[in-house]
Amino acid sequence: MDKKGRTGLGILGILLGILWLFPFYLIVTNSFKTPKGIFASVLSLPHPSTGDNYVNSFKALNFIGSLTNSVIITVCSVLLLILCSSMAAYALQRNHSKLSGGILMLFISAMLIPFQSVMIPLTANFGAVHFLNMWGLVVMYLGFDCSLSVFLYQGTLSSIPIAMDESAEIEGASRWQIFSKVIFPMLSPITVTVAILNIIAIWNDYLLPSLVLPQAQYTIPLQMFNFFGEYTKQWHLALAGITLSIIPVIIFYLFAQKWIIKGVTDGAVK
Repeated sequence: MDKKGRTGLGILGILLGILWLFPFYLIVTNSFKTPKGIFASVLSLPHPSTGDNYVNSFKALNFIGSLTNSVIITVCSVLLLILCSSMAAYALQRNHSKLSGGILMLFISAMLIPFQSVMIPLTANFGAVHFLNMWGLVVMYLGFDCSLSVFLYQGTLSSIPIAMDESAEIEGASRWQIFSKVIFPMLSPITVTVAILNIIAIWNDYLLPSLVLPQAQYTIPLQMFNFFGEYTKQWHLALAGITLSIIPVIIFYLFAQKWIIKGVTDGAVK
């Protein structure tokens, strides 16, 4: 590519970046304005600026409580998904039989079942055993999201030669030691992918938690829904609440970007 082509791509990238950042600019700048300042000019910088919007939104959202609930549900669900789906995929991939092939097809077929078709009997059955809480929600996420995770792990495991298992077995390693110390570390790129996909889906999920969680265990999306219903016409508070709900995701990315980039590049090289 010549110099003009690179310059053109650079300009296009800058324009796309500005276009992508523009909604965030509107949200953040208007979250510091008074209602009068928002209606006077949406595009201008806040003058005068106020932090009271964040204080009021923080209290109305019960931000600490909803953030804690979201973190507990997301972390527990993702850890269980990674552990269970990687072990299930390993067992299915290393046992070449009609039974393991049939079970794998069941996992793949389960991805085609829409949640809406099973949500009523699911919540009814969990309610019958008094399991409509955050721990019941974790179990539901394990069931719903395990299919895709097993499918992704199984595809990666098929590229790892069985000679790795045999070499470790000759050295006296047990089946669990082979998986945990030899195979699982080699799955780090796909593990990062599985973690990111499930973190995004679970953190932002609204429908399933709205059917399962009592109000005391509401996550950030549920609190935001109720918050917007109450403060629909108070945009200064609503925008401050949106900004607060975005901050945890940004912090997660800043801390995890090293692993995200490593997972993408390792997967590409592999």
